[in-house]
Amino acid sequence: MKLFLLAICQSLLLCGSQTLLKFGLMRLQAFSWTWYFWGKLFTNWWMLGAGLGFACSGVLWMYILRHFPFSHAYPLVSMAYVFGMIIAIFVFHESVHWNQWVGVLLIMGGCFMIAQ
Repeated sequence: MKLFLLAICQSLLLCGSQTLLKFGLMRLQAFSWTWYFWGKLFTNWWMLGAGLGFACSGVLWMYILRHFPFSHAYPLVSMAYVFGMIIAIFVFHESVHWNQWVGVLLIMGGCFMIAQ
């Protein structure tokens, strides 16, 4: 149960960081190799938040790998797909096709079986 809760936290951190990254990228101009672009990139609060979230997610993932079997831990990270689907719908207002929901249900079923 502890692994399952830690995996949920790690997946939420990862998915939240991806969301911040998307917001940050949506606010950037087209990519260029100029100082102006890189200055805007590193002073973009969305991007900085994403980097911090990725760092926290990585530290938590290292803790999980250190204390739990890899064969149990790694599949549980796939819960990030489920959280990503939810964020796509409610934050980015994307439409989700029925076959994507079937995939989400299969992922959740697999996570449940692994956690048993």
